Amino acid sequence: MKKIGFLSFGHWTPSPQSQTRSAGDALLQSIDLAVAAEELGADGAYFRVHHFARQLAAPFPLLSAVGARTSRIEIGTAVIDMRYENPLYMAEDAGAADLIAGGRLQLGISRGSPEQVIDGWRHFGYAPSEGQDEAEMARRHAEVFLEVLRGEGFAKPNPRPMFPNPPGLLRLEPHSEGLRERIWWGASSNATAVWAAKLGMNLQSSTLKDDETGEPFHVQQADQIRAYREAWKAAGHTRQPRVSVSRSIFALVDDRDRAYFGYGNDEGDKIGFIDERTRAIFGRSYAAEPDILIKQLAEDQAIAEADTLLLTVPNQLGVAYNAHVIEAILTHVAPALGWR
Repeated sequence: MKKIGFLSFGHWTPSPQSQTRSAGDALLQSIDLAVAAEELGADGAYFRVHHFARQLAAPFPLLSAVGARTSRIEIGTAVIDMRYENPLYMAEDAGAADLIAGGRLQLGISRGSPEQVIDGWRHFGYAPSEGQDEAEMARRHAEVFLEVLRGEGFAKPNPRPMFPNPPGLLRLEPHSEGLRERIWWGASSNATAVWAAKLGMNLQSSTLKDDETGEPFHVQQADQIRAYREAWKAAGHTRQPRVSVSRSIFALVDDRDRAYFGYGNDEGDKIGFIDERTRAIFGRSYAAEPDILIKQLAEDQAIAEADTLLLTVPNQLGVAYNAHVIEAILTHVAPALGWR
């Protein structure tokens, strides 16, 4: 059995070919798709966060709205770029959104990917400390965020407060019990996956990772997951961790699917450089008739290792079509692979 959710980047463009032509469209359609996915029996609605781009950005208003419109489905991010975040303010926003959702938040955080502007996090008021780089700054923000989510007091109260205080040091409010265990780290390397395990975060691994061995993407990703689980066990955590992978998967069950995705030109991994130093491997997309798709996915080692699968959706094709994409996987593919 696997949890199966969708992951939307929330792209929008004013092009007449797009059904998502404004930021408002992207937000409102994201809410509608989460509601539709819950009705179809999907397990998760996840959203990517990008800044300075025509995509979803500020996640917590969206997560809160989805939480208020749904009752069962997990609601998450994959991922929030911690270079841009004030971890204390973020903890307040996350606590509020999780309480609205009834404890269903699954927050993926990370260092983030190359952005639309140069050092965009500087415009948000953040800069690495002396001797740090931006990745170390992001990990430090993450560590502070995790610490305050524990809900322990750390701030000395004013002796003459406006309102009465409880005794002792004060914590951030609102605090949502259990959210600390529902934080995920989006790791692109084996080393950061191990680091996430030591800190007790769940693991998100997407369709891109550092090319560390030259092996096929799904093999490297499966090795990363195994290294993460070994580090988790060595750290002595008492709960079972969760691991998700993301994939673009399309079951070709009607003429619309074949028109959009039946071209069959994305059947292998790709190699590229996400910056001047980092060689990355990009995992393939899957698009085929259900019987073929089932055989292909059965050979994906990383999907087999993960307990959660996030289906990246082409959100600009509209809510109805994306609900169809999700339903096709749940109906025609997942049962044959033992995911349902």
